[in-house]
Amino acid sequence: MSTPTAPLRSEHRDLLPHLEHLRVVADSVGDLNDAALLVQVDDACEFLTNHLIPHARAEDDALYPVVARLMGSPAATATMSRDHVAVVSLVDELRAASQALAREGATDVVADDLRRTLYGLYALVKTHFAKEEEIYLPLLDARLTLDEATEMFAKMEQAAHRAKKRPATSERSS
Repeated sequence: MSTPTAPLRSEHRDLLPHLEHLRVVADSVGDLNDAALLVQVDDACEFLTNHLIPHARAEDDALYPVVARLMGSPAATATMSRDHVAVVSLVDELRAASQALAREGATDVVADDLRRTLYGLYALVKTHFAKEEEIYLPLLDARLTLDEATEMFAKMEQAAHRAKKRPATSERSS
């Protein structure tokens, strides 16, 4: 039997291998040559910018208002939205570290910045997904009809599409 939140659970499952890749890239800093590392970091930036951040913006625009309504508090999702702001900020830092890697190579400072940022993103997003899966999605499954969920996911898809068209920088998400 399909639950109302099955599409979001599926999307999270699709995103998890990319999140694991962030940890793998962080683990490889110091082992890969600069050119290979730059390719891996740029691939991570592409995933974060074009997939994860639009997903987060769709949650802010379409999922969290429904959760807040069901929880009876407009601030019920504020900490989760704050996680999204932190993700965008870390992605900005990762881009800066990538640019430094391209200019200077994997100096100790650049390598430390890359590791810190990649591990930070990995931990933050994994924890964020766990909170959604363990707290919000069971609430939605219990209280939304399939029609309401379908409408919410259509709004999320529209919001993600809009988000892909605008810059993914911290100035836009705060």
